[in-house]
Amino acid sequence: MRKIAVLNQKGGVGKTTTSVNLAAAMAGAGKTVCLMDLDPQAHASSHLGVTAARGMNTLYDMLIRQTPWSQTRLNTEPNLWVTPSSLDLAAAEVELSGVVGREMILRDLVNAEPDPFDLLVLDCAPSLGVLTLNALTCVDEVIIPLQPHFLALHGLGKLLETTSLVTKRLNPGLKVTCVVLTLCDMHTKLTHEIVEDIQRFLEKSRGGSTPWADARLCSTRVRRNIKLAESPSFGKSIFGYAPTCHGAEDYALLAQEILDLKPALFTAGEHAAAPTAPDRLKLLDGLDTQPAPLAKAG
Repeated sequence: MRKIAVLNQKGGVGKTTTSVNLAAAMAGAGKTVCLMDLDPQAHASSHLGVTAARGMNTLYDMLIRQTPWSQTRLNTEPNLWVTPSSLDLAAAEVELSGVVGREMILRDLVNAEPDPFDLLVLDCAPSLGVLTLNALTCVDEVIIPLQPHFLALHGLGKLLETTSLVTKRLNPGLKVTCVVLTLCDMHTKLTHEIVEDIQRFLEKSRGGSTPWADARLCSTRVRRNIKLAESPSFGKSIFGYAPTCHGAEDYALLAQEILDLKPALFTAGEHAAAPTAPDRLKLLDGLDTQPAPLAKAG
């Protein structure tokens, strides 16, 4: 089972939209997929029409009560299941503060079942705490959705530092698979400059020992599309709401691109290096030698 975390500590970058529609697109491609909602706001759950009710097992029950994963997931679309979240999950950070090995709980519960799906996609909370650390300890890959803005480069640098520290302390096999540009307008000069910056940085990282040494910038760009913003209010993925719109087209292409990726086979020079303004690129420099301290959960 391929396990992927969709992660960005900055809100408003299309993280949940990407998690839901990427999972739905992969399910539409014939893969069996479970989407796990690790955000107490439960936006991924509600996006697929699931609202936690009394007596329903959620991710909170998995983490706090050790409820088996098989008892928490619901089938929402053909080939697509969701393990929902609820506001109760916000209390998990406090309730787990004194638990030994609290970062490993989700990994152990997932590994306790023989691979029931082709893919597990985790929608992470936009913060670094026990929930996100559980996600990063559980998965093999990280996908980073990124809005093409100047300040996004700073956020990307901090996020990569986090994956580096998790790799060293909790999950040695963790890899950053790719960066996905979301809410994208390819008609602006700024977008093209950000693309060049990221490509140059990733090229510079090739052959290193960092978790992002084999990462790539996905060629599929997710364009701004009003249908993507509307679909959550109908409790459907973009494929159930507006399957012919640009948003559905972009996520279908993105899903196929990610399904085709073989991270260990990436080669240097896949993207041509492009001239980049040095003041922007500095935001991504020095990640190997100056990692930010990772606060202890709890």
